Amino acid sequence: MPLSPATRDRLMAGVAQLIRAGRHLSSRAATQLHGDLPSFGWALLLPLERDGDLRCSALAAHAGVDGSVASRQLSALERSGHVERHPDPRDGRAALFRLTGRGADALATSRALRSAWARTALADWDDDDAERLAGLLERLVADVDVTGVPRPEPAGAAR
Repeated sequence: MPLSPATRDRLMAGVAQLIRAGRHLSSRAATQLHGDLPSFGWALLLPLERDGDLRCSALAAHAGVDGSVASRQLSALERSGHVERHPDPRDGRAALFRLTGRGADALATSRALRSAWARTALADWDDDDAERLAGLLERLVADVDVTGVPRPEPAGAAR
């Protein structure tokens, strides 16, 4: 049975609040790191830690941002010593980005701050509730990824 409009709206409002809370957490973590890791840094450094050296276009896709945005953010991370750029050995015209020791340390510190926050925020949760929510969030992310960005409905279209 499809979701009712009220349930759908409540769910989307909850997702929006969760995203805002996540951004606020990232901002607080960056502040606690004394500005060492900009709030956008996590989304760009994590794929480098997980997958190794990557091109800007791949990092933009991982972070869900436009290539020009990723390029500016990577330049800032390069200036601050979190990443380094080097030529792609398969195509000398392209560059790959690599996580530096400073970037790995910033990720570890940020991960520890997020973990401490989660321990406090989820102190009253049991494992079954947390597992159920994690599974539902994974399902939601997968469904959103498949669906993509909705196109606006023409004016006067029926809902």
